[in-house]
Amino acid sequence: MQNLIELWSSLTPRRRIVTVLATLLMFAAVYGLAQVATRPSMALLYAGIDGQRAGEVLAALDQQGAKYEVRGQAIYVTSDQRDRLRMDLATQGLPSNSGEGYELLDGLSGFGTTSQMFDAAYWRAKEGELARTIASLPGMRGVRVHISNTEPAGLQAAPEPKASVTLAGAATAMSPDQARALRFLVSAAVAGMKPEDVAVIDGRGRLVRPDTPGPAEAGDDRAQALRANVLRLLEARVGAGHAQVELSVDTVTDSEQITERQIDPQGRVAISSQTDEKTSSSQDQGGAGVTVASNLPSGAAGGGGKSAQKNDSQSSERLNYDVSETRREVVKAPGAVRRLTVAVLVDGVTTADANGQTKWAPRPDDELGALRELVAAAVGFDEKRGDVLTIKTLAFEPIGGTGSGPASSLIPPFALDVMTIIQLGVLSIVALVLGLFVVRPVLAGRATTAQPAPRALSGPGALVAVEAPLTGVIEDADAPPRDLPQPARRPAAPAVAADDPVARLRRLMAERQDESVEILKGWMGDVTEEVD
Repeated sequence: MQNLIELWSSLTPRRRIVTVLATLLMFAAVYGLAQVATRPSMALLYAGIDGQRAGEVLAALDQQGAKYEVRGQAIYVTSDQRDRLRMDLATQGLPSNSGEGYELLDGLSGFGTTSQMFDAAYWRAKEGELARTIASLPGMRGVRVHISNTEPAGLQAAPEPKASVTLAGAATAMSPDQARALRFLVSAAVAGMKPEDVAVIDGRGRLVRPDTPGPAEAGDDRAQALRANVLRLLEARVGAGHAQVELSVDTVTDSEQITERQIDPQGRVAISSQTDEKTSSSQDQGGAGVTVASNLPSGAAGGGGKSAQKNDSQSSERLNYDVSETRREVVKAPGAVRRLTVAVLVDGVTTADANGQTKWAPRPDDELGALRELVAAAVGFDEKRGDVLTIKTLAFEPIGGTGSGPASSLIPPFALDVMTIIQLGVLSIVALVLGLFVVRPVLAGRATTAQPAPRALSGPGALVAVEAPLTGVIEDADAPPRDLPQPARRPAAPAVAADDPVARLRRLMAERQDESVEILKGWMGDVTEEVD
């Protein structure tokens, strides 16, 4: 403690201020290092939830006394408590779903509830259930579902139901396949709704069009499936990793509709027959001339005229024929295989000789022929269509492993992220710079304190005792003077206490007698002049 007091008293006021500030900065840096090193690692609990649900989660964490941090729209907790907190919050129904579902109907009572109120609550519950189902899918957050009103108005018939799905907080852009799935999900839950009546809007406010996969995508999928089948078939023979298959499917991308009508003139067929018969008969008798006797009642009319009779018969038959006709309508959709190209590379056979050295040899032609027939049957090879199938046997180059396997260690890994490591590095550099370039120079280069007041020795005519020479010629007790010749070295005086100035003066006078005599002569001359 005495040394610290003497050190502090020997510093100038400016150096004292620098020392105090450097010490405070050192303590702050060490404290920061301790805080960063002892601070628990934080892990993501929930992210991307809206403000209301995030507030409910934070309130539950405060009740449990858990440590958490809010970084934007993300909530972080200590990594060792994350899983437990998730399960505890799940038991409380947190974070809550997008909206309420069928529990809305539980609050409706039979008294005071009209049919319109019940229908409105039912559709709200339907929208909430659909939103819950969609929000449970991966990457779906902030889901809202709206279903149009389907009740008839006046004499108008009930309109067809329509719906819209909005994803306000989707993590990634929605693909057309996901939009198609959502459309079928919503349309299947509402009676009478068609998938095309559902609109899907992503988090960027854009309408997602669920386009059907194109012919190119269908061809790629078919190529991948055929490649997997061929590779599985080859590896059963040559082994895993000893076969490579590349397959390309050229598909038709144009759609075509063909309507054909053929008439066969030789294919005449009677389809109906009609027969008509007509018979008529007539008779005519010739009359006598008109006389007086023919007019009398009792008179007999004289008849001597001629008679005629006519019979007529007519028959007709009508046959209806129809010519043979063939109508054919062909619709060719895109996606048909136009050409198939298959390339197969298999490894050879590796054998060991008597000396234990491995020797590679290509596979025989008969084996390659058998493999070719298997591959052709697996992919549906058609030479007339222009398909190409190539199979070769070549040596495979060994592929070296990349990286290294996991190594066991007695020291468990530290749960530090990149930002924590950067903070530790910066604080360590600050502490090192303060220690090397501020505190150490201040303590090592302290200024020489002012000399104490001279003390008079006892006795008459005594000289003034000083700790150091006043002429400024001698700077160090062990170094020779710069301006005076170096005197002969005297035996060193016996060791005395370092803190006694009188003893130090005696030791210096004993070592440098000539210089001491000159100094005393100078003092005595000054005193004599003052006395005169």
